[in-house]
Amino acid sequence: MLAAIRSVLFILIMAITVTIYATATVLCFFLPVKVRYAIASSWPRLMLQVGRWLCGMRWRVIGTENLPDGPAIVLGKHQSTWETFFLLCHMPRPAAFVFKRELLFIPFFGWAIGMLDMMHIDRRHGRRAFEYIVRSAGKQLHKYGRWIVMFPEGTRSKPGQQQPYKSGGARLALKNDTPIVPVAVNSGRCWPKKPFIKQPGLITVSWGPVISVTGKTSEQLNQEVELWIETEMRRIDPDSYPPGDVPPIARELEAAREKASAAHDVQSEASTVAGPAADNAAIAGQLRSEGSPSA
Repeated sequence: MLAAIRSVLFILIMAITVTIYATATVLCFFLPVKVRYAIASSWPRLMLQVGRWLCGMRWRVIGTENLPDGPAIVLGKHQSTWETFFLLCHMPRPAAFVFKRELLFIPFFGWAIGMLDMMHIDRRHGRRAFEYIVRSAGKQLHKYGRWIVMFPEGTRSKPGQQQPYKSGGARLALKNDTPIVPVAVNSGRCWPKKPFIKQPGLITVSWGPVISVTGKTSEQLNQEVELWIETEMRRIDPDSYPPGDVPPIARELEAAREKASAAHDVQSEASTVAGPAADNAAIAGQLRSEGSPSA
């Protein structure tokens, strides 16, 4: 009951404050994007603190030593709204989210993010939408000095579950020759996908090692991202998974390695058998040549 009351208060505070910060952001349309971003990002920073004080949603951050100094594309686990708030205001560089165009039409919130010159996509345009993101990425990374943030699953997943990892983020990193930083977050335990009740607890944000794009395909990069995130999720949130559970991608990669190894063994065995036979044939041919009368 107490958690429900606190959650209602949290939502009320969120609804009231978003109108204030969003209005301030829109009214500053004539100021540089950097200033508008500073104003807008103050709101999620405030709400993270309100969530901590009112609902008991604490957090810890590990792996910050992995964060690079230069441009990066952040690919993260998505379980709730909480990590969008966190990444917007707690990264070494400003964030540029890739988000669906429909969010722009949400009163106040959508109007504010529309003033931040991020990257919205119209999914109806399919391939053209991705081409637009590729063209926009250079400006975000180099002109604004932002880190591009994408969620490969495309939507929020419940604790202990995962959605298919889409390769858009990996392809974007390849197109811009930009390293990837994976991040695992177990926020779904405190801020669930559907229920509005916020639960007290400790959220872990784990930054992974930088993944270089050099010499890799988008499929390889996507697999590497998925493997690290899903393996790390089982480490930071073990109660959400069966004991000894491994990510599906780990089983798939292991099966592929075993298949490749078996094919290599068969090929090696065939070469071993064929080797002596070839040698014998060569010797026989040489003897026949030596025994033949000269012309």
